[in-house]
Amino acid sequence: MSIYTLKTQMWTPTSVQETFRVFEDPANLARITPPWVRFKMLTAEPRMRLDAVFDYEYRWNGLPMRWRSLITDYEPPFLFVDLMVKGPYRFWRHKHTFHPTEQGTLVTDEVDYTLPMGWIGRMAHRVSIATQLKDVFRYRQMTLNEWLAGGNAKWTEPSITEKGLRTLVSEIANQETHKRAIL
Repeated sequence: MSIYTLKTQMWTPTSVQETFRVFEDPANLARITPPWVRFKMLTAEPRMRLDAVFDYEYRWNGLPMRWRSLITDYEPPFLFVDLMVKGPYRFWRHKHTFHPTEQGTLVTDEVDYTLPMGWIGRMAHRVSIATQLKDVFRYRQMTLNEWLAGGNAKWTEPSITEKGLRTLVSEIANQETHKRAIL
């Protein structure tokens, strides 16, 4: 099974609290999603919190899609993780981290995902899905750059790497061990 990780970072001059507020408001997701996706929040009065569930509707290559996500970790103003519980991917976990710096905040988006349909999914990833995901996150970075920093933020191009299932399981186990040690 191929597991992919999409990663991008942004350094914004805003405080970690101010930056986190923008990201934690589920209504802002429509604002930072490209218009060609036609993203729509279906959850009435969404509010970010641990175990919150959000439903969305969007279009991918013109096809209508539904998505449900669950907030599995929520540690304001430093971290939240959403897990796809219903949608087009076999697995999708999006970790958002916020680190205060002398210049403002370092925001990291890290998405681990797998595709269904075995070799067909891997081929679709090579042919179009990887490029489309990078385009969505590039749009997101450019929009956040204008919104949070008036065009003065520094951000990295989205990158995608491939790793094995053991690596992902080990990373998740290490995160859980670290989390228990902190708590």
